Amino acid sequence: MNEQPRLHTLPAIGPEEVGLATAGLDRLSAVMQREVDTRHVPGISMLIARGGRIGYRRDFGALRPGGPALPGNAIFRIYSMTKPIVTVALLMLVEEGRLFLADPITKFVPELTNLKVGVESDGKLELVAAKKAITIHDLLRHTSGLTYAFTGSSAVQKRYGEANLFTGDPANAKDFLTSDLTTAEFIIELAKLPLIAQPGDSWDYGHSTDVIGRVIEVISGQTLGAFLDERIFKALGMSDTAFSVPAQKYERLAEPFPADPDGGPPVALIEMRTAPRFESGGGGLFSTMDDYARFAQMLYQGGVFSGARIVSRKTLEWMTSDHLGPNVRIGTPSLLQPGHTFGLGFAVRREAGMGQTPGTPGEFFWGGVAGTYFWVAPKEELFALMMVQAPRQRDHFRQLFRTLVYAALV
Repeated sequence: MNEQPRLHTLPAIGPEEVGLATAGLDRLSAVMQREVDTRHVPGISMLIARGGRIGYRRDFGALRPGGPALPGNAIFRIYSMTKPIVTVALLMLVEEGRLFLADPITKFVPELTNLKVGVESDGKLELVAAKKAITIHDLLRHTSGLTYAFTGSSAVQKRYGEANLFTGDPANAKDFLTSDLTTAEFIIELAKLPLIAQPGDSWDYGHSTDVIGRVIEVISGQTLGAFLDERIFKALGMSDTAFSVPAQKYERLAEPFPADPDGGPPVALIEMRTAPRFESGGGGLFSTMDDYARFAQMLYQGGVFSGARIVSRKTLEWMTSDHLGPNVRIGTPSLLQPGHTFGLGFAVRREAGMGQTPGTPGEFFWGGVAGTYFWVAPKEELFALMMVQAPRQRDHFRQLFRTLVYAALV
């Protein structure tokens, strides 16, 4: 176990002073150390802040199997924890009057005109016309009908799995082919595939945020990476967050076990030693614990960090509200538990009960397929982050971390 110093902009303090029980944190540390000792994960980093102050920050295990101790500045593949950042970026443009959520995406991405919806009937896939255009709102709340190959086994998802797309699946070697496409070319490939549901009808987790990334590029005239760096990363001091890892930082990249420790398939996470041509708004960023803590702190503080206003308080309130309502079917229930809904870029907890772990109504969160995870609970004045590279164990670690963090609250 390696205890790290505080962040430059987040003061560290004794856990009891921020309402964290020392005994509960000791239990959290002991459990995660056991996970490392039993070779369930090479290494794991955790941070808990309350009232804007760090009450707990620990790193356990190794940077890579058989490698050095996990450092505080380790770089992790955060996959879908890219989505909240890209969503914030788009809402910044909304605040500038550059677009509306009611806009059809064809206004910015005409390649996605005349999309078809796949309907399975008698073992065959029938393609029918979409009844309405996908809107920016649909992309932000994942009701576009775009899907991922790895979230199910429907005929439409099988089509996605056969396509030359970034699937988000750590075991899918085809993810590496995406580096041969530009973002614009990726959209062209995506437009060849059917939707899994009519736009607006169903919450289906998928490539929606990749399209948001392209919308940002079209409106801003910049690459997605350049826009994020200029408008968010520099403003928050996120100096290690990018779509690739430069050579001088590669020794800090955290690695998983090459073979699943629970007997599953080999693990092959994305490798971006050079800048990719396709910057995936849905899952392409690398980041560190301290960098993402700055982003989470900004969210906790209502859109402000160290005097820098990223988004307004009301925009963030809007983002973390229920955007599904009672009439949207949940097409990917494994990712949206009972008692939860989805806002703009985040899952949102509606009820204290119903979920599989403790929680607070109004908290918002998301994670990445390699295991990284964070949540912000404004009513508890809490945010917590976990960085790990264990894709097949991600649900185990998320439930473990959330349960033990809430058990440590005074």
